[in-house]
Amino acid sequence: MQQDMTTGRILPIILRFTLPLFLGNIFQQLYNMADTVIVGRFLGPSALAAVGSTSTVSFLLLGFAMGLASGFAVLTAQRFGAGDEDGVRISVANGILLTVLLSALLTLLGLMVVPGLLALMHTPADILTDATSYMLIICRGLAASMFYNLFSSFLRAVGNSRAPLFFLVFSSCLNIALDIFFIVRLGMGVDGAALATVLAQAVSAALCLLYIFTRVRVLLPGSAHWGLHADATKHQLRMGIPMALQFSVTASGTIVMQTAINMFGSTAVAAFTAAWRIQNILTQEMVAMGQTMAAFCGQNFGKKDFARIREGVRTAVRIETIYSVAAGIASVAFLPLFLRLFFSAGADLGALMPWAMTYTVECAIFFVPLSYIFLFRNAMQGCSSSFLPLMGGVVEMAARVLSALAGMRLHSYLLSAGCDGAAWLTAGIFLILAYLHVMRRLETGQQPDPTGLA
Repeated sequence: MQQDMTTGRILPIILRFTLPLFLGNIFQQLYNMADTVIVGRFLGPSALAAVGSTSTVSFLLLGFAMGLASGFAVLTAQRFGAGDEDGVRISVANGILLTVLLSALLTLLGLMVVPGLLALMHTPADILTDATSYMLIICRGLAASMFYNLFSSFLRAVGNSRAPLFFLVFSSCLNIALDIFFIVRLGMGVDGAALATVLAQAVSAALCLLYIFTRVRVLLPGSAHWGLHADATKHQLRMGIPMALQFSVTASGTIVMQTAINMFGSTAVAAFTAAWRIQNILTQEMVAMGQTMAAFCGQNFGKKDFARIREGVRTAVRIETIYSVAAGIASVAFLPLFLRLFFSAGADLGALMPWAMTYTVECAIFFVPLSYIFLFRNAMQGCSSSFLPLMGGVVEMAARVLSALAGMRLHSYLLSAGCDGAAWLTAGIFLILAYLHVMRRLETGQQPDPTGLA
């Protein structure tokens, strides 16, 4: 179902749109959660550490793919908000063709770079072989992730956040079933976990495409719409590449962080992996609110209703502040219970808990600025601003790298685990100021980015 976000009461619109996204993001995280829980319980802490040590590299590749898809769909949201149905269809056709080309390029690049990158990250020798094997399968299935993110971004651009949720629920259940089949029944080890993830994402992409073809005619290009249109290509690359680079810049910082964590051995890596997965689950509402702001601001930017954009962002800030405080308290209070999900009864939770708790507490303190990162970054991107959100990623990376380097030099897990908190605080402050700057420029009739990059 399409939703016009340019009229009506803002709070109900935001809540109705965000809730399905939140649930969908939770189920998407179950892809990785299922991997880690099943791997940890059936293959042991060492195998869990192998899968966990690839998390930041996966984020580098999959985050780049997600950034491209989100950037390509900004044009779709703006043209939908402006009532330009032909423009919507051209943006969809153009985005699909660009994704075909870029997915092939990224797959080849990933297969070439990943093995050496894992070695450079000081991945412990006892888990390096499994980690490399797992990531090579993820790389081969990168196109499935790219097209799922593309099609779901198109649906969100026209105000439909429910259909992607249903597809994710189904494919997440499929992922868990395939994990059990490949790992427990066939004994495929970590390769089975990677294969299950790729196949489940491919099913999500296929279901989204089928739904668009049968139910969302405004997103269905005709023969006249296909081709690489110069204006659409320029706009989509101008938005997609900076958004993808923003994810990559952030991921580069997390790779340095993972390198610092790896120095403390496979027990620390396993505990950090479990705590990181839990944190990812709890922060998915923040991701969903960011996705909502991209669609909300994109549609209202197409209509040039800047006052409504400001009011929508203020409403989202109030929601996120309340949620972030509650999520931070829950992450610390329920950590012992959460950890038991990842390890069998024979695992030494006493040895794992100090590593996991240190990271969890340091993250929980900074959940509020983290939520603002998602909110303000996506709001600016919905308004065709790509340069300042990218610079926010640079600020985030710089803070994370400095903390990680200090942790490695001083051999301090406290500093190494604090990389995320340092990054979230500095980037959150930067993006609040950047958003205020962008809105001032828009309201005075200027380009959102003074650099002219967007």
